[in-house]
Amino acid sequence: MAKVSYADLTGRIDNIRMNRVKQGYDFGHYKLDEYLRFKRGNFNIILGHNNVGKTTTILYLMVLQSIKNKLKWLIFSSENTPESVAIKIVQFYLGKTINKVEEDEMQKAMRFIMGHFIIIDADKKMYSYKDLIEEATDINSEEGIDGFLIDPYNSLRKEPKMFQALGGHEYDYEVATALRNWAKQQKVSVWVNTHAVTGALRNKYPAQHEYAGMTKPPSVGDVEGGGKWGNRADDMWCIHRLTTHPTEWMYTHIHCFKVKETETGGKPTPYDDPIMMRMKPGSAGFEIDGESLLETSEKVQGDLPF
Repeated sequence: MAKVSYADLTGRIDNIRMNRVKQGYDFGHYKLDEYLRFKRGNFNIILGHNNVGKTTTILYLMVLQSIKNKLKWLIFSSENTPESVAIKIVQFYLGKTINKVEEDEMQKAMRFIMGHFIIIDADKKMYSYKDLIEEATDINSEEGIDGFLIDPYNSLRKEPKMFQALGGHEYDYEVATALRNWAKQQKVSVWVNTHAVTGALRNKYPAQHEYAGMTKPPSVGDVEGGGKWGNRADDMWCIHRLTTHPTEWMYTHIHCFKVKETETGGKPTPYDDPIMMRMKPGSAGFEIDGESLLETSEKVQGDLPF
């Protein structure tokens, strides 16, 4: 029996009571940091419709954390080639499109990637969640990682015997629990990119809204597989973009649906007031209120070692 130590419990409560709780790592801009934080051992679900730029936005947030807090990431992105992932990181790191990068800049960017990112070649085989856990465990043991992106969940191969025995609903619950437990045990933040159900695309803004007729962001229960993912998650974010809007298509909206422990930083965004990030020309990064987020992180961090 694993009974809680009341001395330890009292210490934890006192830390909260006396505001001594260690805060999650911030991203370097107050409009992000008020709501989003990187927290070791967290199991985070990221939701969004198809083609709104979920992977692009996630990779940018990862680059910000690597620059500001020296974090190292493991990336499984089955819908993107390793070179396309690397190109995005290069462009974000340098703040310019790949065709404008000089040779010395490219070498600097590749040193940055080698120091902060490990990319799994998803073309080598079909991965199940068990395959990813096994590979991530080995990589963490050998090289050490801070975060692990699984992008997207619905591309993973099902474990056939387990799926047949449990059915889809319970299978997803088992996977979510296994990933959450792994994150806690390894002290690695796991970010899982998920898609919304098709029906959520029919949910439009009402006629009186400024975005009338545009597709609304999906809600917690719109994840493929249902609300179980939000139930299991420590934090849950939604990435949305009005892809057909004539003037605002370049703005990415980040809705923070859930923050399990607000004591360590972050909180849900207001329902109709998400974080708004504008994509820079050439997809070379994001800015908020005209201020480059990369430059903000560099100012905080100082001169980079790569």
